[in-house]
Amino acid sequence: MSTSNSHFEGRMLVISGPSGCGKSTLCKRLLEDDRVQFSVSATTRPKRTGELDGREYLFLDKEQFRARVSAGDFIEWAEVHGNLYGTLRVPLEEALAAGKIYLIEIDVQGALQLKALGVDGLYVFISPPSAEALRERLEGRATDPQDVIERRLKKAADEMLEAYRYDATIINDDLEKAFRELRELVGLDSGARCAEGE
Repeated sequence: MSTSNSHFEGRMLVISGPSGCGKSTLCKRLLEDDRVQFSVSATTRPKRTGELDGREYLFLDKEQFRARVSAGDFIEWAEVHGNLYGTLRVPLEEALAAGKIYLIEIDVQGALQLKALGVDGLYVFISPPSAEALRERLEGRATDPQDVIERRLKKAADEMLEAYRYDATIINDDLEKAFRELRELVGLDSGARCAEGE
């Protein structure tokens, strides 16, 4: 995984894990490095408070989404909790050509679909330390009703069974430790770092 200071090779990084495992926080931390570019997925799910179209997601209605599927715009797409999600092809190709790490935060179903299609990249599973810790996190963030939390916990149990299919698993029991492990795994510590100003 060595990289020279003069050139950083483009690479796709796929991160998955159960809802509430901390993967979004880790992804946000990775994006502080200017060599990392975030994949803005398309989705049909409703916008949450504070989200902007084109930043967190490209928000489409189901008709628009299906039209883009028919046009071949997605590398992969899947239905999750009744909503459609997809990874667009062109931004990935452009980021890799520019030597960026193209970060895709995606559910297990989508990640395994990418792997099955032979899409080259590093596939990392973020795991909570335990099912109990995951329940505490989901209930603590108070964004979902209890029936949704129970559904997410059931899905999490199924997703944990697929962790062995990934190239690596990081247990997020300590955010700083998990972040260091992730940076090392991706090779971000061996190339020229971005200016951090602190």
